[in-house]
Amino acid sequence: MSDFLPTAAASTRPLPSKLSAFLVFFASGAVLVLETVSLRLVGPYIGVTLQVTSAVIGLSLLAIAYGAWLGGWMADRRDPRHLIAPALILAAIATGITLPLVRYAGEILRGSATMGILLLTAVAVFIPILLLSAIPPLVVKLQLGDLRRTGQVVGKLSSIGTLGAVTATLVTGFVLVASFPSSVIVMGLAGCLGVAGLAIAVYLRRKYPYTLRAAPRTRAVLTVVALLAAGASAAAPHPCDLETAYHCASVSTDPNNPSGRSLKLNSAEHSYVDLTDATHLEYAYVKWMAVVAGFVTPQRPFDAVHLGGGGFTLPRYFMTARPGTSNVVFEIDGGLVKVGRELLGLQTGPQLQVSVGDARMLISQHPSASADLVVGDAFGYLAVPWHLTTREMAQEIKRVMRPDAIYVQNVIDYPPNRFIKAEMATVASAFPHVALIAPQAALDAKAGSNFVIVASQAPLPLSEMSHALKTFLEDPVVLLFGDKLTAFIGGARVLTDDYAPVDQLLTGP
Repeated sequence: MSDFLPTAAASTRPLPSKLSAFLVFFASGAVLVLETVSLRLVGPYIGVTLQVTSAVIGLSLLAIAYGAWLGGWMADRRDPRHLIAPALILAAIATGITLPLVRYAGEILRGSATMGILLLTAVAVFIPILLLSAIPPLVVKLQLGDLRRTGQVVGKLSSIGTLGAVTATLVTGFVLVASFPSSVIVMGLAGCLGVAGLAIAVYLRRKYPYTLRAAPRTRAVLTVVALLAAGASAAAPHPCDLETAYHCASVSTDPNNPSGRSLKLNSAEHSYVDLTDATHLEYAYVKWMAVVAGFVTPQRPFDAVHLGGGGFTLPRYFMTARPGTSNVVFEIDGGLVKVGRELLGLQTGPQLQVSVGDARMLISQHPSASADLVVGDAFGYLAVPWHLTTREMAQEIKRVMRPDAIYVQNVIDYPPNRFIKAEMATVASAFPHVALIAPQAALDAKAGSNFVIVASQAPLPLSEMSHALKTFLEDPVVLLFGDKLTAFIGGARVLTDDYAPVDQLLTGP
């Protein structure tokens, strides 16, 4: 900023109140737009977990703290009129550069643990939020012409800044993310910041003739950097075929099967669909669930409820393998339904109905004793959403099941298996008859894996299930039940709506 040189002594007159309110409202709102959207920028590379969310919030608050300190420090040393427009323009450039930086750095840090999460979230939010957070102290300094009104001025501008942050959070979450890709939101915000910075510079120059003028060298450098940022953003690798309200979704063709499609959500593979053969099941855990479903009203159609849609593999399988079967799918992300219809061969109708919404909310509205099979396969990145893991949720699932119905739930866990043990204990607290399907290495806490929980109010045909799993599957798998399952669960704590630390159980020691 040293190239921005004032042409005369600073005036002591404050900015017009409407302009000062706009600057504080706009800068504070832009901070929250960045904070909200940044989670979607980094999600395709490091997932959307509690740790990632915490990193975004924590680093954003750190940038706000340092930005406010920097803005106050600069305001005491320079006329704030010399700094407001440059801060907006620099924030615009930093915001524009964020997109290519995250995409290139994300490819390097993809799947990283704690340090990678912190680095990538810092790239996404720190510099632009720091610059934007420096603006309110500059404005406050200009408005403090009468020390007798200090409290009123600071309180008013502080409330306006908070209102801007709240407004931006609601608009971004309810409108922008649902209407535009995150790249469009970020570049649109950069454009708005740049236009605002230039407009403020022109206004201040006309209103206060002594206000700074940028040196030609500075204007040239900023123009070049802005153009490079726009070019880099256009050339940066894009990880999504479609950005939905919750996911960065991409669909790829199986090189070994021209009709095979893999669905990836936020860097994690979620589903495999064969467009010409609905009975083709690729993933092991899906085959386990299909084997268990074979014991539901044998040889007859049944009524299935699915918590989570993904690629809609199992509903399509049931319709083909057991004609007449009715499937109701609760899928929180309407964008995935669109992906399913356009890219994965999904055809909805009387036998495959999709309700868009949160599974916890939708199942509470579902009729009691109406399902023969409930399939739990909802994930936020690699973790089951915590509110779908609790005893209260298990009891709600039990309510919609007929007396001899079966519940199957997919869980992913890693050594030392703390989450699967807790979730197994939770399901067992609601259902009298339970079992667990997993590879032996996963049960021995030697490898991460999918686990499939099986539960019912009626006795399970365990011997027949065990035989079927050994007969129809290529890779060996264990059906754990009885005393061995009790020993596996050990003293694991039952998860409840009041206490369900799913992410910590997955990542903790």
